[in-house]
Amino acid sequence: MGIKKKLLLILLSFWVSGCSWMVTSVTEQFANNLSSAILNQNDPETVREAAPAYLIMVDGLIEGNPEQQGLLLTGARLYGAYVVIFVDDAARAQRLTDKAWDYSQRALCLEHPKGCKTFRKPLAEYIEFLNTLDKDDIAVLYSFGASWASWIQTHADSWDARADIPKVQATMQRVVALDDAYNQGEPHMYLSVLSIILPPMLGGKPDQARASFEHANDLAKGRNLMFKVIYAETYGRMLFNQTLHDNLLNEVLEADPEEPGLTLTNHIAQLKAQKLLESSAEYF
Repeated sequence: MGIKKKLLLILLSFWVSGCSWMVTSVTEQFANNLSSAILNQNDPETVREAAPAYLIMVDGLIEGNPEQQGLLLTGARLYGAYVVIFVDDAARAQRLTDKAWDYSQRALCLEHPKGCKTFRKPLAEYIEFLNTLDKDDIAVLYSFGASWASWIQTHADSWDARADIPKVQATMQRVVALDDAYNQGEPHMYLSVLSIILPPMLGGKPDQARASFEHANDLAKGRNLMFKVIYAETYGRMLFNQTLHDNLLNEVLEADPEEPGLTLTNHIAQLKAQKLLESSAEYF
C-alpha cells in the first residue's frame, strides 16, 4: 500500500473536502525538508551511507503521488546530486541519471502535456516550445535541462546523446533569459560545461565556456566551490592549462565550505579538488 493510501486511511475519520490536498502538501514538504537536510550536511560520509535509503524513500513518495510535480522535482534533484557527488561507476551513473531525467520529464509533462515531448523533435520546433514558457515554468524547466545535461555527460560516448547538446543549451539559455541569476548561476555553469564537453577540434567553444563560468562564479559570489572544481577539470584539463587548474583548486581548498544549501557540495568539492591536485603533475 502506498504512503498516500496509508495516510488517507488514518485521515478517513476527518472526512472533509481537500483532505487529499493536505496529505500531498505534507508529503511534498517532507521531501523538500529531506532534500535541504542532505544538502546542508557537513559530513559527506554520513550522506554517502544514508543517501541510497533517502533515494528509495523519495521513490516511494513519488510512487504514492505520481502526479505531484514538487516530488518529481525533488527526486530529479536528489538523484542528479547523488550521481555528481558520489558515483564513479559509469554504468551506475547512467542508470541513475536515467531516473533523474525521467522524473524531470514527467514533471514538465504535467505542466505542459502537449508541448513537453517537442524535445524529441527538430531544434527549431523545440525552441518554439521553449519560447512559450514563462517565469512560472522556470523551476521545472531548469530541472529538465539539468537532468538532461547530466544524462548527456554520463552517456557521452553516444553520438545520439551528444547530438542533443544544442537542445540542452537552448533549454538553459531560456532559463537565463527568464532569470539570469536563477539558482545563483547554476544554469550558466551548465552552459559552460556544455560549451567544452567536446574538444575544440570537434566543436567545443572554450571562450564561451570561460565567459559562462566567470558569470556563474560572479552570481554565486564564489561560494559554490564545485563551480571551480568543474571548471578546472573540464576547461583547465581540456586546454592543458595547469596554472589555471591548480590555482582554482587551491582556492577551493582554502575556502570556508560552510554555506546554506551548499555545505555538502562544498565539502565534496574540496575532496575532489585535493584528488585533482594530487594527479595534476601526472596529468600535465
